[in-house]
Amino acid sequence: MDVETKLEISRDDAVLIQPIVAARGSFYYLAAALLAFSALAFFAWVEQLRRGLGVTGLNVPVYWGVYITNFVFFIGISHAGTLISAILRLCHAEWRRSITRAAEVITVLVLFFGVGSIIMDLGRPDRALNVLRHPNFRSPLLWDVCSISVYLMASTIYLYLPLIPDIAILRDRTGGASWFYRFLAAGWRGTEKQKRRLDRAIAVMAVLVIPIAVSVHTVVSWVFAMTVQPGWHSAIFGPYFVVGAIFSGIAALIIAMALIRRIYFLHDYLKPVHFNHLGLLLMVMSLLWFYFTFAEYLTTFYGGDPSHLTVFYSKLTGRYALAFWTMFATCFVIPFPILAWRRTRTVAGTVVASISVIIGMWLERLTIVVPTMSQPRLPWATGLYSPTWIEIAITLGFGATFILLYMLFTRFFPIISIWEVQEGREHSLPEVIERVRSYMPGTEPVQ
Repeated sequence: MDVETKLEISRDDAVLIQPIVAARGSFYYLAAALLAFSALAFFAWVEQLRRGLGVTGLNVPVYWGVYITNFVFFIGISHAGTLISAILRLCHAEWRRSITRAAEVITVLVLFFGVGSIIMDLGRPDRALNVLRHPNFRSPLLWDVCSISVYLMASTIYLYLPLIPDIAILRDRTGGASWFYRFLAAGWRGTEKQKRRLDRAIAVMAVLVIPIAVSVHTVVSWVFAMTVQPGWHSAIFGPYFVVGAIFSGIAALIIAMALIRRIYFLHDYLKPVHFNHLGLLLMVMSLLWFYFTFAEYLTTFYGGDPSHLTVFYSKLTGRYALAFWTMFATCFVIPFPILAWRRTRTVAGTVVASISVIIGMWLERLTIVVPTMSQPRLPWATGLYSPTWIEIAITLGFGATFILLYMLFTRFFPIISIWEVQEGREHSLPEVIERVRSYMPGTEPVQ
């Protein structure tokens, strides 16, 4: 007979639900400041709706600018959760237990701002429905809509499933809000049968979200690569965008972990070893980013196509040289030495490297979008682009609103998985010992 086992929380782990039980005054001050940026963005959007896209810096032929840059950037950061969490879970990396939820929340929340960037770029939000009303199945734009929709649904399920046992803990410990947690807990009682089903469902979703995540940013790259625009028509764009997405996603996760660690005093759960391991992953992605960037620009230079070289030289020595070389410095020159040296691959060092990477990857998206738009194949159609305060305000508002929603999540749910940490203490140590023993020669009889 299946025996019900109540999942208890130890006194040491009680700190994980402290932000839910009682928020400090600084939480509300920061939330108010972020709301001010969100309100400014909303005001800018209303102004854009009232006066049209003419209030932005967009023009002919530069009809893609900061909004599309933000779209690619936010979709890239969304890879922080699914790929990192799913891959580490499938590889049985035990150090993942404290970081998976922080990564998965980033994925779900940031996708909305990627989609929101497209809405901003359309000018009229109702135009987004035309993709569904008049679908063109040969268009990468429709592929984008389908892949992002599937990705959002899969990522939400992948976030919710491991939340269920922790929601059940909150259901049993909270007072007035117990109805909310009772609904989300879906009848979880911690029986062995429920645990087996949950483990199986999480494993299935971990396998599914990896190809979905890779396909999403590949399809995003095809929005550019499937055209014949100079600087975009490249077969390498698919893997190049995926590498860049994982690169920026890991950086965003490290910054989020550092803030959570500092604000909620979770130093015992987010240890230097976690930042060291993620720093090593970030270093590897920095090398991969350099390889793909070098291969892309070397191929363009060697091909000698005049229209492509016009865009090429505008980045290296022309109008966009400052953005390009700043991108190179912040994506490789600054972070790689920090991450390559063990003494600087500390919590502070990985955070500095991650902030540098976030800046660089946003600039990378900008230098992909704008130079090609401003210098198309027809020479008399060249144009200049610089964002207005409307675009800047909406961009800052998107960032502030994302941080605010992330804070609100930590106010209602544990940002570190309580049950996974407890499971790691109870079961993982003997499992790891047994697994390592199976790797060693002479520990098993020869078959």
